[in-house]
Amino acid sequence: MKLLVVDGNSIVNRAFYGIRLLTTKNGEYTNAIYGFLNILLKLQEICNPDAVAVAFDVHAPTFRHKMYDAYKAGRHGMPEELRTQMPVLKEILKDLGYKTIEREGWEADDILGTLADACRKNGDECFIATGDRDSLQLAHGGVKVLLARTKMGQAVTEIYDETAIMDEYGVTPPELIQVKALQGDSSDNIPGVAGIGKKTALSLIQHFHTVDYIYKNLIELDIKPSVKEKLERGRKTAYLSLDLGTISTQAPIDLQINNYVVGNGDLNKAAITFKRLELFSLIPRFNLDPNAAVDSEVQEVKKREISRLTCVDADYLWDKLKGSDAYFYPNIIDGEITDLYFSFGDEIIVMPSETPEYSYFVRNFFEDESIKKYSYNTKELHRLACKYGVELKKCCGDLMLSAYLLRPGDNNYDLQHLCLEYGVAVPEYLNTLGESDITVSISATVKPLFDKTNKLIEEAEQAELLTEIELPLSAVLAKMEYAGFEVDRQGIEDFGKKLSVRINELTKSIFDGVGYEFNINSPKQLGIALFEDLHLPCRKKTKTGYSTNAEVLEGLKNEHPVIEQILEYRSLTKLKSTYCDGLLKVIEDDGRIHTRFNQVETRTGRISSLEPNLQNIPIRTELGREMRKFFVAGKGKKLIDADYSQIELRVLSDLADDETMIKAFNNGDDIHSITASQVFNLPLEMVTPQMRSSAKAVNFGIVYGIGAFSLAKDIGVSNKEAKQYIDNYLATYSGVDSYMKKMIDLAKDKGYSETLFKRRRYLPELSSSNHMMRAFGERVARNMPIQGTAADIIKIAMVKVDRRLKEEGMQAHLILQVHDELIVEAPDEEAQKALEIVTKEMENACKMKVLLRADGCIGNTWYDAH
Repeated sequence: MKLLVVDGNSIVNRAFYGIRLLTTKNGEYTNAIYGFLNILLKLQEICNPDAVAVAFDVHAPTFRHKMYDAYKAGRHGMPEELRTQMPVLKEILKDLGYKTIEREGWEADDILGTLADACRKNGDECFIATGDRDSLQLAHGGVKVLLARTKMGQAVTEIYDETAIMDEYGVTPPELIQVKALQGDSSDNIPGVAGIGKKTALSLIQHFHTVDYIYKNLIELDIKPSVKEKLERGRKTAYLSLDLGTISTQAPIDLQINNYVVGNGDLNKAAITFKRLELFSLIPRFNLDPNAAVDSEVQEVKKREISRLTCVDADYLWDKLKGSDAYFYPNIIDGEITDLYFSFGDEIIVMPSETPEYSYFVRNFFEDESIKKYSYNTKELHRLACKYGVELKKCCGDLMLSAYLLRPGDNNYDLQHLCLEYGVAVPEYLNTLGESDITVSISATVKPLFDKTNKLIEEAEQAELLTEIELPLSAVLAKMEYAGFEVDRQGIEDFGKKLSVRINELTKSIFDGVGYEFNINSPKQLGIALFEDLHLPCRKKTKTGYSTNAEVLEGLKNEHPVIEQILEYRSLTKLKSTYCDGLLKVIEDDGRIHTRFNQVETRTGRISSLEPNLQNIPIRTELGREMRKFFVAGKGKKLIDADYSQIELRVLSDLADDETMIKAFNNGDDIHSITASQVFNLPLEMVTPQMRSSAKAVNFGIVYGIGAFSLAKDIGVSNKEAKQYIDNYLATYSGVDSYMKKMIDLAKDKGYSETLFKRRRYLPELSSSNHMMRAFGERVARNMPIQGTAADIIKIAMVKVDRRLKEEGMQAHLILQVHDELIVEAPDEEAQKALEIVTKEMENACKMKVLLRADGCIGNTWYDAH
């Protein structure tokens, strides 16, 4: 048989510290449980065991403590966030059918050793899974160790047997105990021999194999006198360390491997626990019944026939829907809607896209205002409406958007996941062949899910956020995606060639500066070139060699001319590969780039752009800004580009109700110069551009919760000076200081921070015992209301601009949003009016104590208009 023995404490610690703190909406910590179970599944994939045992330590003295009372002294206690997860994890393992073992007076290591020894004697295979190298001493006689470790920043599992250990250490597995006896182990407080380090200990055992042999022959051994002297002085502690470091094979446990075969446990209970812990992705991975985890009143699941699966009379379905609330699910494949699934109680009617009547039905159904539409991912439905030249009217609900508002920290909003999260059973529907049809089954959950989420949206006071901002915005984004942004293909190609010429010049110059050719893109080769061959001062090393990141290179600018060339080379190669070559690949047949906007990704509510990401077109360098020249208005059209002026600072002044800041903005004063005069205690006319720049860093840093250390680094002053700047700032804008403290207290009380429009971000980090984690939570509590409210305002502006352009009967339309910037494409004759509409609607997106300001320009290209 093949036995997998898991070092429970070691693996759970790796899971806990390797995954950010996760909690349920009720505040129950889950990251260690989630990580441990994922690792367990991976381990089983690696060795495919017949049986599994999970060993845990017991919080009580062991025989080693009796032998040496300082054993493991000084170890930090288990964090409370991890401690609360341990009994839950053990209960889950039991319910999943796994056997857990713990014995008072014995460590988990001894349980591993005892089971490993039993397997050796019985001729069974044994795999020991751990993150602790102490267990490598067991890796012999058919026993292998699956060592979890971090390699180049990635979690990996490496398999060790006698050969692997000999290759790495030059000793046999049992000899590793002898090494430890000499060098000791600070993590377990095993003393070893004072003055004997790892290198010396390893060399001694490679030559002499055992502590016994060394001490029996110490006088005759050909080793340095100083080493002999240390060994003699440490004879007693060497033998003590040998006993402490040897894993016992005598733990009083069940040695019958058959008894560790994974049983049935209580799988329904496990599914219910996973649901409570919101670990929905683990339910299918452990082959549990998802319907075991739903509310009791809907556990009854029957097999039903699908009413209509292929051809359907469009008028029949349309008549059936008229004047009703339509609950339907769009099947989306490769970003395109295929079939539409309509739920009528137990009956599901499918409108297939290949049916000749499909386009006729979609046009009439979408335009029919007597039908309220409740669906999923309505942005894709709006795109389909654009394709057919109609509007999706009376769109009243979107499950994806509702789920996003309720749980903005999630990264999965598909219907199967939502069914688990909200306790909705997935009924089983059979097709004409008698097989389960999951898409049909999922479509039957749309209405029950709306029943659940609508209630929660109301309780969270987010109905207006959903219906007035997110739902109408999905239509605006769909139209923007469908319209796309025209580009100058030839211009991009020519710019790419220009960059290639300069990249080749830089490459030659870098090779000349270093003295030989190498791979500039290889951090390892570049590190050797800079720090070994050019002898530049090494500022930072990583586990894999020299660090050559941007921060390190920036600090070396004055050390050698080649550094500036490398920085320029990196900038230009990224510009060419990502933006020139990358954009050329996604220009569609209409000569336009059609990005996709993601409405449910960020926790602050900001919209993101992907495939390609047009929000990332570089603007900080002149060459980067050149890319905007290739985004052009269509023939006979102009681009209107408008962006908010300092919107986050304006939002801060309003939320903080800071009279000084509000007055400055409403008077049209330069807020950064005013801040500089206060921070540096100088008259306004004496503020220099450098002072204004530093004050600007303070202004925006406050929004993002910056501390003195980071500010000092950003503006090149001492920590003390940076702290003084921040203190002066908060003294000047006392409302801001009060606001920051108030936001932290409110978030601690509620468990979340929220925007002016009730968008929430949940903050379990605020209750963490870890100072760094808690400080992160406090920074987010301060800045999320600011950033999130600014994001909400730009969304409102988009909806208003789109609505106003439509009401005015104009052809002008939005084509891109980049953070606080909106871009409209308009016919030449509409350009001026469109500019006036865009800036006015942006400035009036919402009423605040501070005036919002939007600045706009008209141009033939994005570059000209910005």
